[in-house]
This record gives sequence, structure tokens and C-alpha cells, in this order.
Amino acid sequence: MKEKLNKFETSAINLLRSSSSGILSTLSKSFKGYPFGSYVTFITGPDRSVYIYASTLAQHTKNLFRDSRACITLSKEKKDDDKQNSQRLTLMGDLKPINKSEKELVKPRFHKFLPDSKKYSALHDFDFYKLSHSKIRWIGGFGEIAWLKIKDWKPVKPSWINNEEGMINHMNHDHSNVIFSALQAQHQRRDKKAKMIALCIDGYFIKSRGKIFFISFDGICMNAKSYREMLIFQANQYRKFE
Repeated sequence: MKEKLNKFETSAINLLRSSSSGILSTLSKSFKGYPFGSYVTFITGPDRSVYIYASTLAQHTKNLFRDSRACITLSKEKKDDDKQNSQRLTLMGDLKPINKSEKELVKPRFHKFLPDSKKYSALHDFDFYKLSHSKIRWIGGFGEIAWLKIKDWKPVKPSWINNEEGMINHMNHDHSNVIFSALQAQHQRRDKKAKMIALCIDGYFIKSRGKIFFISFDGICMNAKSYREMLIFQANQYRKFE
């Protein structure tokens, strides 16, 4: 397990993982020199890569074929209703089509998080694109502004990835109490039937009564040993919520 994440990193990751839509900015093909903004839905991979499912007919896709440089902006309002004090995450990088082998991994994950996307599978002009990050800008509110270190946002392949399904099945079958307590501790939600559905290097996702929730870790887990240690740590930490 890696050293603990700092406050800004933790908040930025939570916003990233708990979001499924944002504003995509591309460089206009028709009006050179101007940015073009559009609404998109997306998922995140086991690492922090962002994937969208887009039509080649969409204006932003046409822009990407000319210039892959792009930016996705996420935001979340705080409870004080001051929109200018909202959390914001800006992800800059190159948004490009993925290869066939990566597509085989991304497609079922995409359908798991955004099931409505299945209906576009029959349309041949839709394809998957990945944003490989180059710059990350975080604004947590007034006085909470930083460019985050990019090294942990680069595409990586955790060694546990090929055993993800087995790890999930094991947790759901043998350690449902850990899932229950984490959901209650981090989201104040009680659901004995909640299930783990996907893993990430910095946490995992739970599905509860049709909604998906992200459980964040204090560090990054790149192998099965560190992942197990983190789950045990949280089990002990959240024991009172069982």
C-alpha cells in the first residue's frame, strides 16, 4: 500500500469516482482556435483513466479526430448553496480511441455503470475513447486550489486486475459485513443486501438499491496483498458500524 493520500487528492478522487457526467471541452474543427463544450457521460477504469462512449457523428468526436487534446470538467455543489464555493476537478489530456483488447475490458465495465449505453452497441458509429491525463486541477472551495501530482493519474495496470471478479465474489459471499459497515460509515446508508461490483486502485464500488456508491481508501493498492490489507484495515476501522 502506498503512503496516505493528502486531503486534496482524496477529495479529488472522491469527486472523480462519484461522478458519471461532466463537460467535455475539445478544440473546434469548424471554428479553429475556439474551444467547444459538450455534455458527456463517462466511467473510470480500475486506474484513474476516464472513458467515454461516443458517436463518430458527434461534433466533439470530429474535433478529437483532428486534435486529441481535451479537457473534462466535473463539479459538485456544497451544502451551503454557494455555487462559487463548489468543488471542481479539471482533467486535461488526450482523448483517443482504445484498442480492441482494452475495449474488451472496458465495455462490460461501462455497461455495469451506465446500463443505458447497451442500446447504442448496435449502432456501428459508437466507440470507446480514453482520456489519458496530463494535468489535473483541483478546486475544493475558497482557498483550496492545487495542481495535483500527475504520476498517480497516469494509466497503470494493477496486478490484481485479472482476479478482480474472484475478489469481488469472495467479498460478497464471505465478507458482506465489511461492505455493509463501509457503506454506512462513508455514506450513512444501511443495506444488508449491498454488493461490491467493481474495484479501483483507490477504493471500490458498491451497488445498493439501484444506486452506486464509491468507498474510498486512504492509499493506492496496486497488488492483491495491499488490497487485502486495506480491506482488513477498513473492517477494523468501521467495526462499530456493523
